[in-house]
Amino acid sequence: MRANRRSVVRRTALAATGLTTTLALAACSQSAGGSQDTSAEEYPSKTIQFMVPAAAGGGWDSTARAMQKVIESEDVVSEPVEVFNVEGGGGATGLSQLQKSEGDPHALMMTGLVMIGALEQADSPVSLEDTTPIATLTSEAEAFVVPADSEFTSIEDVVKAYQEDPSSVTFGGGSAGGSDQLVVAELLKEAGAEPGEMKYVGYSGGGEATAGVLSGDIAVGVSGVSEFEGQIESGDMRLLAVSTADPIEVAGEEAPTLADAGYDVDFANWRALVAAPGLSDEQVDSVTAVIDEMHGTDAWKEQLEANGWGDFYKTGDEAQQYFADEIERVGALYEDLGL
Repeated sequence: MRANRRSVVRRTALAATGLTTTLALAACSQSAGGSQDTSAEEYPSKTIQFMVPAAAGGGWDSTARAMQKVIESEDVVSEPVEVFNVEGGGGATGLSQLQKSEGDPHALMMTGLVMIGALEQADSPVSLEDTTPIATLTSEAEAFVVPADSEFTSIEDVVKAYQEDPSSVTFGGGSAGGSDQLVVAELLKEAGAEPGEMKYVGYSGGGEATAGVLSGDIAVGVSGVSEFEGQIESGDMRLLAVSTADPIEVAGEEAPTLADAGYDVDFANWRALVAAPGLSDEQVDSVTAVIDEMHGTDAWKEQLEANGWGDFYKTGDEAQQYFADEIERVGALYEDLGL
């Protein structure tokens, strides 16, 4: 108990020596109790755990490991930082596991637009509303790619083939219902095609999606630019377009955009960090302070540049409101697209 909530019971009937002893014991009790007060415990007091609710190799995974690298190399905290993967359900499995750590500020999880869509499509009983928002971190354009020997040489070729026969084009990327499928749906809707007829293969991680493109299991791969850039640079994949209206550089060259091809689509994926539910305001402030310090380092800026990530940093009420707005927006988009 806190010192200001303690009282010393004075017994007037005690002898002077007894009174002295009682007061001395009370003082010792206050001192010992104070040393056990954990409400003001320095954060972190143990290993910080970043859960990636997907397979290794994807965007969440690379973001979490970049954060781990910066936090440890810049000595942001004195405790270790661990990254681990929990696959399944488009993030629902990991989200359910996070909820078991209620009240623990050391239990953190990567999330983003991908998870909102996946949970919406699965009509999941768990939601991002059941977490504690900490910060939005990055934004990234989506890339439409094909194997280097594909018959598709432009995004217009893909759209035309789909319009003639939707079953002839198989798209693939992250979990079904996530940002990768959403941006395809927006493109098809803008082109006047029916998104509901889309053949889409959802993979649990970026590594699997890359393998799916290169093996020919899917005709068109869709994911964050960073997940395909190495294969684009090596010549194993051909970049057809990126999803943002503003042009960006990919593998050393300016990338064509969906807008360049005449499709009015401006879409960016975003990633964020949440904590377990049930945190106090003081705990939220402590976690946010660590992420704030990481975000302010030159090392983090280097990670953003190296991975082609946009700086999309929001914390506090601004982050919480953004989460709420995105959950509402994606839900409406699903209804519009019939997904």
